[in-house]
Amino acid sequence: MPEITIMSEKELRQVVSLDKAAVDCIENAFRLLATRDVVMPPILSFHVPDHNGEVDVKTAYVPGIGSFAIKMSPGFFDNPKLGLPSLNGLMVLFSSKTGIVEGVLLDNGYLTDVRTAAAGAVAAKWLSRKDANVTGIIGTGTQAKLQLKALTLVRDLKKAVVWGRNGVKAQQYAKECKEELGIEIEVAKTIDALMDESDIVVTTTPSQTALISAAQLRPGQHITAMGTDADYKTELAPDVIPTADLYVCDNLAQCRKQGELRAAIAAGTVGESTDFPELGGIIAGHHNGRQSDESITICDLTGTGVQDTAIATLARELAQDADIGTIFNS
Repeated sequence: MPEITIMSEKELRQVVSLDKAAVDCIENAFRLLATRDVVMPPILSFHVPDHNGEVDVKTAYVPGIGSFAIKMSPGFFDNPKLGLPSLNGLMVLFSSKTGIVEGVLLDNGYLTDVRTAAAGAVAAKWLSRKDANVTGIIGTGTQAKLQLKALTLVRDLKKAVVWGRNGVKAQQYAKECKEELGIEIEVAKTIDALMDESDIVVTTTPSQTALISAAQLRPGQHITAMGTDADYKTELAPDVIPTADLYVCDNLAQCRKQGELRAAIAAGTVGESTDFPELGGIIAGHHNGRQSDESITICDLTGTGVQDTAIATLARELAQDADIGTIFNS
């Protein structure tokens, strides 16, 4: 009978960390997306407006990876008021050869958090200035913390600036991240102030109204927008993408429907059929990246099934090596 490995969040945290291995894993996933015949269906996504929630289902078959994952990811953004995390969910891992279930990863969103932060690191590695050393983080939640940690893996950060709607949470964020990462953390009173100081800016909110406009951009800046992964969210005003020297998406078709690109198309500032490079294409050498230290670059990360398959497969391999998980004989 086939053996299924069941892993809890606690067990997964023992073997998977936001580290260089995770960043390398996600970087390779982007490269494979650009170079192999990946099968990645559109995201199954729906909104639960009565409870400020959404549910996403993502998957991808990637030639060269022995398994594929199907991820079910609810995000209910009022949960912190109830003492609950915003994200939870699980991944199911199947054999790419037989379709047999190989693993059930009860990660409660942990692997999504890691792969999303790792994707931010990959975007900054390939698109920000190599000497970028001040980053601005918009948002104060779990992903805001992880994005900052991820950036320290690819850039020598000297300082971070954070802005959040809740000043108390922003101060707590600054205190905790300073203690963990050992870098100076400043709380900005306004997004304008954050933009003025930052070489790299990461937006990490579920905002439904634009937070950054073209007037706030400055030469040499890189922005990673990763909060907009549904067609009712937006963090960048419609004039931002056409103002940038280089706009890059994780998946063009996906960004046209649920990323920052969707809002720009809807506003008419970008043509619906305008072609843009994908991050994997830049990594693979199919497209040029940043052209100068003065260039303004943007990366639109909506989260792909390729990332989920990659991180889930890595988790299972690490768990097997560590002899972690419960074996269930189906």
